[in-house]
Amino acid sequence: MGVFDKPYSRRSVLRTGSIIAGSSLAAPSFFMRDAWAEDFRNNPAKSKSVKFGWTVPQTGAYADEGADELRAFQLAVKHLNGEGDGGMLKTMKPLALKGNGVLGKKVEYVTGDTQTKSDAARATARRMIEKDGIIMFSGGSSSGVAVAMQSLAQEMGIVFMCGLTHSNDTTGKDKRRYGFRHFFNAYMSGQALGPVLEERMGKERRAYHLTADYTWGWTQEESLINATEKIGWQTVKAVRTPLGIGDFSQYITPVLNSGADVLILNHYGKDMVNSLTQAVQFGLRDKQVNGKNFEIVVPLYSRLMAQGAGKNIQGILGTTNWHWTLQDEATKNFVKSFGNEYGFPPSQAAHTCYVQALLYADACERAGTFYPPEVIKALEGFKFDGTGNGPTEYRADDHQCFKDVYVMEGNKNPSSQFDILKLVKQVPRNAVEYDAKIFGGDLGPYKV
Repeated sequence: MGVFDKPYSRRSVLRTGSIIAGSSLAAPSFFMRDAWAEDFRNNPAKSKSVKFGWTVPQTGAYADEGADELRAFQLAVKHLNGEGDGGMLKTMKPLALKGNGVLGKKVEYVTGDTQTKSDAARATARRMIEKDGIIMFSGGSSSGVAVAMQSLAQEMGIVFMCGLTHSNDTTGKDKRRYGFRHFFNAYMSGQALGPVLEERMGKERRAYHLTADYTWGWTQEESLINATEKIGWQTVKAVRTPLGIGDFSQYITPVLNSGADVLILNHYGKDMVNSLTQAVQFGLRDKQVNGKNFEIVVPLYSRLMAQGAGKNIQGILGTTNWHWTLQDEATKNFVKSFGNEYGFPPSQAAHTCYVQALLYADACERAGTFYPPEVIKALEGFKFDGTGNGPTEYRADDHQCFKDVYVMEGNKNPSSQFDILKLVKQVPRNAVEYDAKIFGGDLGPYKV
């Protein structure tokens, strides 16, 4: 039996970490490198353990992504504490972690449901900070949620390692000193996808956008319009759709008579599964318009979405931050660890959350402290490899990770239930990089 032939198991998904008491809050006083500040929020100096908070969507349109994020976080804690096979701790470089927790303290965790809603996410994160005593939190599968939690992180002086967030705003106009994003963004998707769309579909196309009506959808739409108009495409119309509505028929019907020959679905999670499925059911992929075969594009892909869409995904182009079929040693180690634990390969949401947990822990180890300003400085400008994306840099100017981007296509001849996306092009970092000033924003101060 292969590693991904095991029956699906929820044995570890709903576990929660143990809770420790005794967190206190007082005004900070002083700090010396390699020594504890006298006090800072949730200072774990007197405890044998350190607590992280995992804030994921357990309900709502992005709940599938959230479940996989939580699996990855739990696996990361196991590896940080020296349990299991070590995963990417065997490939990440440089690496200060020793596999005995973080700075000698065992890692514990608490979890919470963001509900894929910004207000609920902030309330969950605040509870973790004020009542559970977390020193760091991570998660979220909505850019609206990520922006809200990142803002809270800045207010509370607690580092937030963003989970799955793709809006340009997260490390653009809404960037914060206490927030870091490993995931790529909408601009990068547009720059990577544009040349492939030109090669596959030509320069004379008319595009119709359906767009999730919040920060991610807006910046994804803008980025794809810029990229496609640059190659000669015309934008027929861009229509905003509510998050999590389920039935997109009222938005798809007008596409049929719009004169568009491409539908770009700026949707994610269950929304993408539903909108794509309904677009295919309406016969869009069987149409010819303007003398061309009608095409559908999904700018941001994930294995979970592709699996949900089934055969409807075949031949459709999009981009990913990472994919489990990559052949580098880091990816192989992570896929093996995740597969042995859960019985199926990880999604890109799982990958980015796992890496974020390791990066934060390693920064604490390198800084020699949990004191947030020093941990932040250890992450800013940090260059690393061996985490599945090749050479990567956490740019100091905006806390955005820069690395290669992957253009994927729905596999027309899958060999298994998980072999549903195939790599079309690995786009190098220099083709998607940009000046940190173009999206505005201010990181703000170091504070506690």
